[in-house]
Amino acid sequence: MKALFYTREFPPYVYGGAGVHVEYLAEELAELMEMDVRCFGDQDDNTGNPIVKGYLFDNPIFEDADDKLKSVFKTLSTCIHMNAEPIDADVVHCHTWYAHFAGIVAKLCYGVPLVITTHSLEPLRPWKREQLGRGYDASSWVEKTAIEMADALIAVSEETKEDVIKHFDVDENKVHVIYNGINLQQYVTTSETSTLDEYSIDKSKPYVLFVGRITRQKGIIHLVNAIKYIDPETQIVLCAGAPDTKEIGEEMEAAVNEVKKTRDNVIWIDKMVTKEEIIQLYSHADVFCCPSIYEPFGIINIEAMACNTAVVASAVGGIKEVVVDGETGILIPLEQQNEAPFEPIDPEKFARDLADGVNKVINDKELRENMAKNGRKRVEDYFDWIAIAKQVKELYKSLL
Repeated sequence: MKALFYTREFPPYVYGGAGVHVEYLAEELAELMEMDVRCFGDQDDNTGNPIVKGYLFDNPIFEDADDKLKSVFKTLSTCIHMNAEPIDADVVHCHTWYAHFAGIVAKLCYGVPLVITTHSLEPLRPWKREQLGRGYDASSWVEKTAIEMADALIAVSEETKEDVIKHFDVDENKVHVIYNGINLQQYVTTSETSTLDEYSIDKSKPYVLFVGRITRQKGIIHLVNAIKYIDPETQIVLCAGAPDTKEIGEEMEAAVNEVKKTRDNVIWIDKMVTKEEIIQLYSHADVFCCPSIYEPFGIINIEAMACNTAVVASAVGGIKEVVVDGETGILIPLEQQNEAPFEPIDPEKFARDLADGVNKVINDKELRENMAKNGRKRVEDYFDWIAIAKQVKELYKSLL
């Protein structure tokens, strides 16, 4: 059996949870079958398994297009290029709407069974219109078309499965819940502290860590608004880059600068760090905070838990299936608007509740250590990529 991944992200160009998922799942599946990966970029490796081929995203023909539509046009063009070379795989597996059009073309033109992993859903991310303008209608159409014509769908959590069934015309029997995973040998606690030194993090003081893109979905603005309620001795480390839009980047910068007027222990690392660096940051954090307002799974939470770090997270989406409240962390109830974009009805209360959760863990060493130990065990029990790859292989086999 041979599988082909279509994906926007693949090393060395990984900027989000979907990219992390694709990287590790491809690696584990390659132990079980032949694998090809076609991705956005300049990768070109035909020496091993998987074979990886990148397709350039920056086509100059679109330079005069509307700024918000440019990325949509480039995406669709790249997906066509990804199908120019013949396909000899038994199954095609797509990740995120950026690659879904490639899957649509592959199924129609080559007759290959199509699998879609739903890492997130466009109907539940209306803030993408800020980034794409009317291109959001195009991305939504691509996603809907791909999902409804797929031979099988993978939802990364039970709640995501419910969302797929609610928002799309699909046979429930085609939707399979297979969680995200983690490389348990790589994500382990380290004593190395060079990254803390590089960013002037005081090793004698506790810190709460955020990791993620600057986007509405990740809720980072709510954590920044919570800082004024977090104990003054607790450092705030924000590992946050790649803003969705110029406007949200400016909003983030203004909010952080305002907080820095009253406390000097807010450290903003505004770039994508390496795995080695992020593992150091997870390992030495006293609390990891995930304030997402929409999160189908939240792979960053299992990364933190694997590194023996307690988690304080919003009780939304797949996070509720990952973090066990009171055992591996604290889940913060989030009363949201009934319609997307699902912002908190009372943002100030949500900010206070986040801070209360962080303070509780920081100030209770026994609780913190128990959560850290329980978190690592939960990851070992439920989120090992090796077992997850076997589930995916069995799904492929059922389609052939």
